[in-house]
Amino acid sequence: MLKTGPIWALGAMSGTSLDGVDAAMLFTDGEVILGFGESRYRAFSDAERQLIAAAFGRWPGEDGVAQAAELVETAHAQLLDQIKGAEVVGFHGQTLAHDPALRGTHQAGDGGVLAEVLGLPVVWDFRTSDVEMGGQGAPLAPFYHFACAKWIKADAPVVFLNLGGVGNVTWADPAKNKPEEAGALLAFDTGPANAPINDLVMARLGRPYDRDGELALKGSVDEPLVTAFLARGYFHKIPPKSLDRNDFENILELVADHNDADACATLCAIAAASVAKGMEHCPVPPTRVLVTGGGRHNKAMMAMLNVLLDCPVQPVEDVGLDGDMLEAQAFAYLAVRVLRGMATSAPQTTGVAASVGGGKISRPSV
Repeated sequence: MLKTGPIWALGAMSGTSLDGVDAAMLFTDGEVILGFGESRYRAFSDAERQLIAAAFGRWPGEDGVAQAAELVETAHAQLLDQIKGAEVVGFHGQTLAHDPALRGTHQAGDGGVLAEVLGLPVVWDFRTSDVEMGGQGAPLAPFYHFACAKWIKADAPVVFLNLGGVGNVTWADPAKNKPEEAGALLAFDTGPANAPINDLVMARLGRPYDRDGELALKGSVDEPLVTAFLARGYFHKIPPKSLDRNDFENILELVADHNDADACATLCAIAAASVAKGMEHCPVPPTRVLVTGGGRHNKAMMAMLNVLLDCPVQPVEDVGLDGDMLEAQAFAYLAVRVLRGMATSAPQTTGVAASVGGGKISRPSV
């Protein structure tokens, strides 16, 4: 049993945008943020990215899944072993498939393997318990976003917008005492974000992403296409709700006849419009939107958000947070909560029947 009070936890995240693995240290008691520590990043090579991407949409036992899991474990072990001083590790793994309505959720990578390699307890498989209780299993960062709202001393509701492979928002009311308290949070996936842009640029130009939105800034938006896309049923569902990276797998077909710049601009516009549509669900309009994830570097997407939303849109760096490491920090935070038997999701974040603490704990044999 770990000591009470704050401890150093090491969190790791590999998102569906497939850029690489983020790792970050957090000093926390599972409720409040008390300090930030070292962080590191390990990029995936093109070959590694292709191996993992080939397993997208697949479940344990299917072709390519074991190879993807081994790669995920190796990449995480290489990175996490460089950071010392943690008492617990939070390992998210790599999401390959997510379908809570039918088959559950699948993150590749075995925390037990990492526990043996690192010689530390590893908390992992954060989403399954939530799905088994009827929840969406996503998003899981909102409890940490609530702690961040407290840490920045927000005095009114604020939204954290994560623009990863998929976009998701957390509306947080810092006047509440705990994240599981009614009215403290609302969270859900908004729609596609970076994933289709990354896929298009890789397929057409052999680049992993549109750096700073340079292509999109040169393009023209196909407004009728954006309007038609947002007519899809998902955007009319009441949250909580979640998406898989491949839920809009035909999206690139929609821009197949557009040049590179116009295609990127239109995909950016879809992402931004999806966020704006989602903001209609906020219980109270937020005072500001704080953006994390790779999409905050996309100048075209950020400009579109500033036009569409009725409040300031800022990168989280403006309030002293690290947008590259926020999700890794979130899984450090959640790991401590799991160790201490605390909730990690609630009805207003995933639609789960009641507040639930997810995660398995694997301890090294020696």
